[in-house]
Amino acid sequence: MFHIALFEPQIAPNTGNIIRLTANNGCHLHLIEPMGFDLEEKKLRRAGLDYRDLTNVTMHPNYEAFSQAMKGRRILACTTKGSRPHDQIEYQPDDVLLFGSETSGLPDEIRDNIDSDLKLRIPMQSNNRSLNLSNAVAIISYEAWRQQGFEGGL
Repeated sequence: MFHIALFEPQIAPNTGNIIRLTANNGCHLHLIEPMGFDLEEKKLRRAGLDYRDLTNVTMHPNYEAFSQAMKGRRILACTTKGSRPHDQIEYQPDDVLLFGSETSGLPDEIRDNIDSDLKLRIPMQSNNRSLNLSNAVAIISYEAWRQQGFEGGL
């Protein structure tokens, strides 16, 4: 299945929504620190999550550690600065869908090290703000899963 990576997420409810999303679509979630919040038990319960939802979540202390852990996998940058619509690529099992933080997106130094053909964007109306992070993750991850015939789904 696919990997979803959040680079330095800042908003706990967005990450909570994405944790629940990945529990339902079978993706493995990677959280790259530092984050703007912590994942303590009380906050998880408040978000309607439990430890079962965290079984497919891996924490990485920084981007370098994440990059090492993903070595050999194709990393797709999901960004408003992407050159390719998200539905115009053939997703492969084990692809990594990398999303930037809600406040600043992916830093230039990360985005610049990813091939332009692997920088994806979601089409939007011009002159609008970007989509909410959890919505963007849902759109792209479900397109990737759809291309795989919703393997493992009901």
